[in-house]
Amino acid sequence: MLHSKTLLIEEYLKTQHKDIIQLLCLTLGKNRAWLFANDDYQLDKNETRTLNALIKKRKQGVPFAYLSGNKGFYHLNFKVTPDTLIPRPETELLVDIALDLFAEKPCRLLDLGTGSGIIATTLADKNPHWEVWATDYFESAIKVAKQNATRAINFRQGTWFDAVPNQCFDLIISNPPYIEENDPCLDSLRHEPINALVSGKDGLDDIRLIIKQAPRHLNKKGYLLLEHGYNQQSRVVSLLRKKFIHIQTFQDYNSNDRAVLAQLQHK
Repeated sequence: MLHSKTLLIEEYLKTQHKDIIQLLCLTLGKNRAWLFANDDYQLDKNETRTLNALIKKRKQGVPFAYLSGNKGFYHLNFKVTPDTLIPRPETELLVDIALDLFAEKPCRLLDLGTGSGIIATTLADKNPHWEVWATDYFESAIKVAKQNATRAINFRQGTWFDAVPNQCFDLIISNPPYIEENDPCLDSLRHEPINALVSGKDGLDDIRLIIKQAPRHLNKKGYLLLEHGYNQQSRVVSLLRKKFIHIQTFQDYNSNDRAVLAQLQHK
């Protein structure tokens, strides 16, 4: 139930509205500590109107990150819009793997399907000496990613490797679409861009294409690092075996199979 009259903060805190604390913080421009220290504060009419609109959208399932316009990832805060996926903690695993793989060594990196730019921006920020490239099919996503960049990144628009013709890299990273068509989980993701989520009947259409085309864009002994669905790891490994060696698999922080790293086989 939304309230048309103005209420005290403490009265809102007693409601069952989802994320009410965060919504109050967003409405008032204050932090959680301020809310509890000033729970006798009465919202004015404009604040009440703003809060009610946010509560309504949240009840409709709009993710909080789209309401606030930002989401934390690794050590940075990123602008997000409905044109991009919301950053998820599971994807931080890719950053950890890349950092461990190259440590202090130089790296020419490609982030395929960058979205809001979380992987490319995080790694470029952590490693200013790396040469970082990032691509996305959608101009709207590239626009958001450019706004998130903290260092120089070579952004290119286009379909997968079509965006970087004749370019080769030491490491190619991608968190591509990998959800199956008609997967029941899509209902809970209905506010996020479907093209960044779904990839064919088995969810592997884009991963197949990336694995097939990556060897032409990797330097000698270069690496390919992919995020995938919790039930896809064995199939992804099988796809990699034709052209890649030293295949390593990784679980995310919830102990779900989540990523595969492979080195290009050099004849």
